[in-house]
Amino acid sequence: MPAPIRLRELIRTIRTARTQAEEREMIQKECAAIRSSFREEDNTYRCRNVAKLLYMHMLGYPAHFGQLECLKLIASQKFTDKRIGYLGAMLLLDERQDVHLLMTNCIKNDLNHSTQYVQGLALCTLGCMGSSEMCRDLAGEVEKLLKTSNSYLRKKAALCAVHVIRKVPELMEMFLPATKNLLNEKNHGVLHTSVVLLTEMCERSPDMLSHFRKLVPQLVRILKNLIMSGYSPEHDVSGISDPFLQVRILRLLRILGRNDDDSSEAMNDILAQVATNTETSKNVGNAILYETVLTIMDIKSESGLRVLAINILGRFLLNNDKNIRYVALTSLLKTVQTDHNAVQRHRSTIVDCLKDLDVSIKRRAMELSFALVNGNNIRGMMKELLYFLDSCEPEFKADCASGIFLAAEKYAPSKRWHIDTIMRVLTTAGSYVRDDAVPNLIQLITNSMEMHAYTVQRLYKAILGDYSQQPLVQVASWCMGEYGDLLISGQCEEEEPVQVTEEEVLDILESVLISNMSASVTRGYALTAIMKLSTRFTCTVNRIKKVVSIYGSSIDVELQQRAVEYNALFKKYDHMRSALLERMPVMEKVTTNGPTEIVQTNGETEPAVLETKPPPSGLQPTSQANDLLDLLGGNDITPVIPTAPTSKPASAGGELLDLLGDLNLTASPASVPAPQISQPPFLLDGLSSQPLFNDIAAGIPSITAYSKNGLKIEFTFERSNTNPSVTVITIQASNSTELDMTDFVFQAAVPKTFQLQLLSPSSSTIPAFNTGTITQVIKVLNPQKQQLRMRIKLTYNHKGSAMQDLAEVNNFPPQSWQ
Repeated sequence: MPAPIRLRELIRTIRTARTQAEEREMIQKECAAIRSSFREEDNTYRCRNVAKLLYMHMLGYPAHFGQLECLKLIASQKFTDKRIGYLGAMLLLDERQDVHLLMTNCIKNDLNHSTQYVQGLALCTLGCMGSSEMCRDLAGEVEKLLKTSNSYLRKKAALCAVHVIRKVPELMEMFLPATKNLLNEKNHGVLHTSVVLLTEMCERSPDMLSHFRKLVPQLVRILKNLIMSGYSPEHDVSGISDPFLQVRILRLLRILGRNDDDSSEAMNDILAQVATNTETSKNVGNAILYETVLTIMDIKSESGLRVLAINILGRFLLNNDKNIRYVALTSLLKTVQTDHNAVQRHRSTIVDCLKDLDVSIKRRAMELSFALVNGNNIRGMMKELLYFLDSCEPEFKADCASGIFLAAEKYAPSKRWHIDTIMRVLTTAGSYVRDDAVPNLIQLITNSMEMHAYTVQRLYKAILGDYSQQPLVQVASWCMGEYGDLLISGQCEEEEPVQVTEEEVLDILESVLISNMSASVTRGYALTAIMKLSTRFTCTVNRIKKVVSIYGSSIDVELQQRAVEYNALFKKYDHMRSALLERMPVMEKVTTNGPTEIVQTNGETEPAVLETKPPPSGLQPTSQANDLLDLLGGNDITPVIPTAPTSKPASAGGELLDLLGDLNLTASPASVPAPQISQPPFLLDGLSSQPLFNDIAAGIPSITAYSKNGLKIEFTFERSNTNPSVTVITIQASNSTELDMTDFVFQAAVPKTFQLQLLSPSSSTIPAFNTGTITQVIKVLNPQKQQLRMRIKLTYNHKGSAMQDLAEVNNFPPQSWQ
């Protein structure tokens, strides 16, 4: 068989390939020749063939069939064979393949070899791909080599010990005696690897960390010698003596000084020397300064030293290298909470980074700018951030707008400034703001009573002819509907009033309704605003009626429902229209979790699904529009029932029914008994010492309200002895799957003519295989004896996934509500 080509010739041949297919063909041809050579047990050229195979492996072609040949080379007595064999083992083998265990004995023999270079090969291989089994078997040999006087072997043994500790942490104490004299070594290679070994041991064991804290003075001395030593050509990099060793020592000092006053005190002086004496014109010096800054910030350093560190980061911001600027911004972002005033000194430089062309630097600068905003600089910072919002890429606009909203809410110097800022954001980036931006601005405007005329005039000007920013159009529509009378009266004192007629206001809102850019939600805002103007305007009521009636046949179901209800208000309940559409009261901002919020939609308060969590003490839900929100949550013994405003006529209270639902009633509205507004019926009204509920729900059958995905919800019923209008529903939730359902939450909502109270559940976990149930009590007040309907929402975790489902329950037995 002819001699195979040399590695150099193979590389030259492969590089002549013009296409990927041509290269692949060459590789396949050579692999076939190598396989044939392996099958013939050709020992003469095995080393050459494995070397070529490793080159192919580096190009990305499969070379696994050479694994056993690597083991044969390792077992060879020739150094050249061992070198290629160990290199092949490091590239082609790992601990996931059992073949690597066959190397253990060879490595053990080579660790005890008489030639240091063979020992070095074995140490490198064990430190690169040794499994936990190999590390346990060979740790003793590594520990012996760590104590040898040969510097070449000690540095390789130290790195191999690091790998052994990572694979088998319990062997850490074996290397402790060998570490005593490592830092006394003059050889920089041994010093470097020794520091790496000490760092690994300190990071993995608190006991080792305490033990090695006594080495801080010695480490400080080594670092000082490196700084003060003269030119050393062997270790010099750009005029700095062994920067790699300096960086490693600084990292170890950071670990040793963390949360330790004595160690931190011992290293303060040397850190100050490194920070002031290191040359910054080269990247090598910047690397050392960066590690110094991280160490200063992580240990219990003096305040002056921390200011020095932040000033170094400030100098980094002026560097032409983008990587250094990015590192500086990231580091300042981490330290801004602890050293806010020191970082504030570099505010102008940070703001300038917002104009950088690099998107990563822009993002870090934006995040840091928001972290620097406070009550003293809010106006200047917002000016810069709003300018950035105008010119930044689309991927930044959502985060920037959200940050501006939060900062303005926290530090706004005045309500007018707050409103102007949010309006500016909506004008610039309205399509990118969060969903809660619209209700939050509406709430802010509502609560700023002196700014109503100014705000509605500004919003009117902002949307003239431009409906592209939907959130802005929604807020403007809401305000024009709510404060349209102030807009046409021209009573704005803050700026020159605009002369607007009723017809012009309606023209704008109708344009919003028919605009192709208007979303369904925006059209809902506009239609509700037009309806509200029927009580604010005097000359255009007929036009409003006509617009509302047109949308009664809209293909948009939401818009159609609103229009039908508003038409009914005009025709059947015109005497109630002024009370229903009166101006919104001041809104209380209450922080809530999940679906218990009162959501602002189209200028109206609509109930979200009620949650079973009890409200905080002292925060009682109230209702400003009587009976519009007859949902009751919480688990107090005496529920809180919304009371009617005294300004409304008593006769109107019983007629504020669900308008759409009332259209479907067979009986006339007058036949429905009206509850007394001055004394609303409490859910547990008239309770005395007698039993509250019937012990046996005689004649009321139970129902299955929900059954899906192994979850079953059953309702059983009881009627109150003292108040026949109260129905008590006990839910029982069971789970037929093989795994428990956790974090189970049951929520319910009923029509507005009912009142509902949820008590606390018996548990939040439903056991598997129907071995247990969760029970929860619902109390429903139904004074008008209407058919009971309920919408339920279920959330729970099952098989590692969050589940959620909605369902309608309309099959209540007549005995439960008649």
